[in-house]
Amino acid sequence: MQLLWGFLLAVLIAFIAHRAHSLSGSGALAATITGTIIFGVGGWQWAILLLTFFITSSGLSRAFKKYKQGLDEKYAKGHERDAGQVFGNGGIAVLFALLHGFFPGALWPWLGFAATLAAVNADTWATELGVLNPQPPRMINNLHKAVEKGSSGGVSLIGTLAALIGSTIIATLAVLFPADNLSLNIGYWLLISFSGLAGSLFDSLLGATVQAIYYCPKDRKETERHPLHLCGTETVHLRGWKWLTNDWVNFACGAMGALLVMVVLLF
Repeated sequence: MQLLWGFLLAVLIAFIAHRAHSLSGSGALAATITGTIIFGVGGWQWAILLLTFFITSSGLSRAFKKYKQGLDEKYAKGHERDAGQVFGNGGIAVLFALLHGFFPGALWPWLGFAATLAAVNADTWATELGVLNPQPPRMINNLHKAVEKGSSGGVSLIGTLAALIGSTIIATLAVLFPADNLSLNIGYWLLISFSGLAGSLFDSLLGATVQAIYYCPKDRKETERHPLHLCGTETVHLRGWKWLTNDWVNFACGAMGALLVMVVLLF
């Protein structure tokens, strides 16, 4: 019955998000699959964390439009999330929900789940609120190099603070509403919070070094978009691994958050 209710809840949320243009058709299908597993196998506590990420990230993507004008040309995709973006952000979370099904009552699946959502939430908050920084961002691997807003690998003070807030929101909910009546103290709150922040910084590091970045010869701008820029011009590969798209970078972000928690638990 829990799996059935999870499916119905996932369908309802995906439908509403699709009608609100927060999810594309493929994104709605992917969100239904993701939500069914997480809601159905995990339960309401798991649903709270996932919905918090989805609702806040969708809301922030629509906020401060005045400051985001012209940034769409930088990003690989728009704010209507497709299947790749849904699985990129939620794939690791789904894995830990499934592991919870095999190890009910265990602490580590819950912490891994919380950390991966803390990481992708931190990354989203940094991306959406970093544009409010009055100064241009700096490359994370070369803080002396200023870059345009929206550039992959760029970091700023406001963006980093936003990432920390996004991470701590998930950590706070994970501690206040733990799965299976687990008892979590402030130490776990700190662990999830800073693992999430570290995951988002890892995302920026990948963006600055090995993520696939392209160049539009007409607009003379770097972009994640390929094969065509928003102007319709074919983009040229500039640097990074061609297979490492933004969706895979988001996947690595969530994986890093979870990995750090697992390492701390082991040692």
